[in-house]
Amino acid sequence: MTDTSIPPRPLEGLRVIDLTRALAGPYATLLLAGLGAEVIKIEDPRGGDLARENSPYVGRNGVTVERAHDDDVSISHLSRARGKKGVSLNFKAPGAQAVFADLCRTADIVVENFTAGTADRLGIGYAVAREANPGIIYCSLSGFGADAPEGGKAMDVIIQALSGAMYTSGAPDTPPVRMGIPIADMLAPVFAVIGILAALEQRHRSGVGQHVDVSMLGALTSFVAIENWSALAAAGMPARTGLTVQRLSPFGVFECADGYVAIVAVHEKLAQGLFRAMRQPELAADPRFASRDSRVANAPVLEAAITAWSRTLSVNEAVARLEVEGVPVAPVRHPEEALSDPRVLGRGETMPIAHPRYPHQSELRTAGIPIRFSAASTGFDATLPIGIGDHNRDVFRDLLGYDEERLRALGDAGVI
Repeated sequence: MTDTSIPPRPLEGLRVIDLTRALAGPYATLLLAGLGAEVIKIEDPRGGDLARENSPYVGRNGVTVERAHDDDVSISHLSRARGKKGVSLNFKAPGAQAVFADLCRTADIVVENFTAGTADRLGIGYAVAREANPGIIYCSLSGFGADAPEGGKAMDVIIQALSGAMYTSGAPDTPPVRMGIPIADMLAPVFAVIGILAALEQRHRSGVGQHVDVSMLGALTSFVAIENWSALAAAGMPARTGLTVQRLSPFGVFECADGYVAIVAVHEKLAQGLFRAMRQPELAADPRFASRDSRVANAPVLEAAITAWSRTLSVNEAVARLEVEGVPVAPVRHPEEALSDPRVLGRGETMPIAHPRYPHQSELRTAGIPIRFSAASTGFDATLPIGIGDHNRDVFRDLLGYDEERLRALGDAGVI
């Protein structure tokens, strides 16, 4: 008989204290939650996560630009707070640090993404967490690193600008190009999770935790550095080539009559297949295009010929011709179409989200966990902190053992 039970998630049994806000930090803890960790998200009772104020919102009237009702929820918060328990804690109130220490004693991981120095100044830095629990893995995710001068604020567009990434896209002599997805905010947390998992593995051997320090600027700049820009300049090859990569020509995006296609024909077999699809097989014998190096050296001329051909066809026609010849090709899709690709839906790499009180008011999709395991599962618990401090009693009373008198005292003092 086939066992149809869902296998456990790989990080079940681990507890994360989530001090993060906005996107980079919350995405790191979202990944941990999707892999099975119990995540306790701490928000300031005076306002909560910045993402709660991100437009658009969803509620009883569907999706709206402005919040119309008290129970309307930012779609950003709805996506990033999945699978997390939400508690409130005002770190500027006397007594909050003792509550934080109690939480650390129960936990395996702390994640924060304050500007450098802020966590220490609030009394919730690594030293405090380590004193409460020597085995704690404490991850700091900041713009410029935990050792940077205090107060250096960073948002995704700032990091894109400083990393050089904005000048890796676009055509020569055009303005810098901001990547449409928040690449720095998404890339740094992936490195944070890698660091956390590596530190957990080391703790298995040593029994001791440590501080994991990830810089958004460092994460994105390390990706920019994969291309050797100095070598390109020395070879006289342009760094910015718009929709194509001329050092791999033909490689890139080409215009059709009704859209765009991506084409890759970097080696001989593929280039010859492209020329056959163009109904111009004689190009394979043209000295300008007869070898990989000659195609690169004459990339602008070759790309102009491909564009002249592709503009005469629809996207579907171009794709069909190239597929027959075995040339890698794909239509350039709108994000809404891409999110509904059956391949990513079937693997849970994108998934539906809905307001828990009004689930039929909108059809929204968001990120899943793009990792599959042979003996484990991924996914999010049903918990979701719609209001600030929704799970205070579950955590402070049931987990930490605080009695009603202490809970009232913490509330009266403005701690929770």
